[in-house]
Amino acid sequence: MTAAFSSRRWVATAVLAALTLPALAQTQAPAPAAAQAASAPARKAGDMAQRYQERMAQRQAALKEKLKLTAAQESAWTQFTAAMQPGERPARPDFKELDKLTTPERIDRMRELRARHTAQADKRDEAVKTFYAALSPEQQKTFDAEFHRQGPGKHRGGRDHGGMHGHHHGPDGHGGRGPGGPAR
Repeated sequence: MTAAFSSRRWVATAVLAALTLPALAQTQAPAPAAAQAASAPARKAGDMAQRYQERMAQRQAALKEKLKLTAAQESAWTQFTAAMQPGERPARPDFKELDKLTTPERIDRMRELRARHTAQADKRDEAVKTFYAALSPEQQKTFDAEFHRQGPGKHRGGRDHGGMHGHHHGPDGHGGRGPGGPAR
């Protein structure tokens, strides 16, 4: 064996060891936590929806206070807040049923879901525009600042998650699948 070959083998071994050490250092989760986690999804979904509604009500109350609405603007506010309420969540797709579909059928199903989501977003967009038109120029400035800070793509203290329902999809917005990017 040459010294260069031996040295490279040593470096490769050291790198592999360094990469596997963190995996070995991880601790096992206690078994009771796993049992609790199994029962948590049903309870957690209801809790999350309730917390979401509470946060939405708090944000709306804070916005209303900052806007200093007049009595004449109250009906516009009521219509705006009603339109911004999330609609009834459709049932999650049954993945076993989706697996039975052909690719064109799955594409059509996803197209239907996208159309439904787009229609809901369009409804909310129009509600924002209608309410915005009812505001004074000073109120519009306040609304611009607040809605930009809390609006679409902004979650948890105003951090920008790049839109797309808060999911990070890479710097080009496509999970690295831009021109020349890796395929998924």
